[in-house]
Amino acid sequence: MHYRYYLLALLTFSLVATTAQERSVTLIFAGDAMHHTPQLHAAKTDSGYNYKSVFQHIQHKIATADIAGVNLETTFGGVPYTGYPLFSAPTEYAAALHQAGFNLFFTANNHALDSGTKGFQQTIQTIKALGAKQTGTFISEEDRALRYPLMLIKNGIRIAFLNYTYGTNGLAAKTPHIVNLIDTILIQQDIAAAQKLHPDITIAVMHWGEEYHTQPSKQQKQLTQFLFNHNVRLIIGHHPHVVQPLHTLSQGDSITHAVFYSLGNFVSNQRKQNRDGGMLAHIVLSKAHQDAPVSIQKVDYSLLWVQKQYEAGKPIFRILPIQADTTGYNLQPHERWAMDRFVRGATNILETKL
Repeated sequence: MHYRYYLLALLTFSLVATTAQERSVTLIFAGDAMHHTPQLHAAKTDSGYNYKSVFQHIQHKIATADIAGVNLETTFGGVPYTGYPLFSAPTEYAAALHQAGFNLFFTANNHALDSGTKGFQQTIQTIKALGAKQTGTFISEEDRALRYPLMLIKNGIRIAFLNYTYGTNGLAAKTPHIVNLIDTILIQQDIAAAQKLHPDITIAVMHWGEEYHTQPSKQQKQLTQFLFNHNVRLIIGHHPHVVQPLHTLSQGDSITHAVFYSLGNFVSNQRKQNRDGGMLAHIVLSKAHQDAPVSIQKVDYSLLWVQKQYEAGKPIFRILPIQADTTGYNLQPHERWAMDRFVRGATNILETKL
């Protein structure tokens, strides 16, 4: 009899301990994953395309996240492969991003329709075949209704993701295809749909702003306020191809809302000042127990710079995390100067008070 009571007490304690256990989710977001023509040439091999060297210095950071998202600013429309202004990359590029640690791809951006109907469909299918999640573009209304808002559940924390773009460079999605466009009425409807899924937190990923502007536009600020007023607590921005400020709202010692107005370029061929790098957004969400509200435990960033070297006349791209010890990067003097210039510029931008 005593043994049965002991066993019951042990099981009860175990259940209480499990229920009361704190849980957390680590998220990382990257900026614009571009695919310019020189990147295509750099990856070309005798048997296909290889992007491994691009991500070799950054993938250890990406691997620390439970959820790692990236703005995929190209399509997979097949040959001929093309760079700017109508992007179509080899599917090896998607595989390399996934192997680098990204398990969430945002595709609502101004290049979503670059390779037509075929590329639109193949982009979605390519990501799905990798086993990764994708949102922002959809094969049909039925597809959107089934998969949007995107709900991911990790470590017992429910996260709803929204994704929109300001436009598609004048190209129109052919019926029945859908690209999520920024429309406050639509966004309100989507947020209401998300709330029915009972998320712990809603995150909006916005393709917005003015290219190469280091400060958010009036529209970005207005949309931020609109989203914050409608149950969105975290906003991740893309499109300007330069870093823009991070802004947080707090109540006491707790962060209640945060917006990264622009993460800049994750990888690209752009070499001008402020465009040759970007940042990763680092976010940690936590819950004290199963029934507790989610807390934004951490909001931070880390800078990265895109190295472009030439070997035997062929370009080589590498994403380099900015860190105290860069001796392993084998930087040439002009590269160190360019990296330092980027870091100074990005730091000044991020220190701007809005």
